[in-house]
Amino acid sequence: MLNIVLVQPQIPQNTGNIARTCAATGAKLHIVEPMGFTIDDKKLKRAGLDYWHMLSVRLYPDIEDFFYKNPAPQCEYFYFSTKGQKTYSSVSFPDNSYLIYGREDAGLPEELIFANLERCLRIPMLEGARSLNLSNSVALTCYEVLRQWGFEGMKK
Repeated sequence: MLNIVLVQPQIPQNTGNIARTCAATGAKLHIVEPMGFTIDDKKLKRAGLDYWHMLSVRLYPDIEDFFYKNPAPQCEYFYFSTKGQKTYSSVSFPDNSYLIYGREDAGLPEELIFANLERCLRIPMLEGARSLNLSNSVALTCYEVLRQWGFEGMKK
């Protein structure tokens, strides 16, 4: 099982696109509140409208509740940040991986990053580029995990 975790997402269109990616790949979507929009936002649903019936989504009031309900070691956490020391393509992702992404405007909380530097990954970019769009980052890394898993269960 692949799990996508959004910590305090702010832009409904990004979350809608990520929901669509999750629905198309079978990944479970976890959303940690507070969000910058409501889950019934028109912009959110428009981005993934035809896919909501295929989506498994769980909401959490805060990051502590997320970790309590998805405890290690049965969950393998990977944190995505421009501050990551390793690239996402240098890691072998095991079953039950949780790919964790931060807010579009601020990323993950620094205390979370620095407490987990060995599991903090980045996407290579040109010097001076701030970051990729969140929905693009999720799609890119999600498909890397699925590629490593041989696209099991997917139409090839």
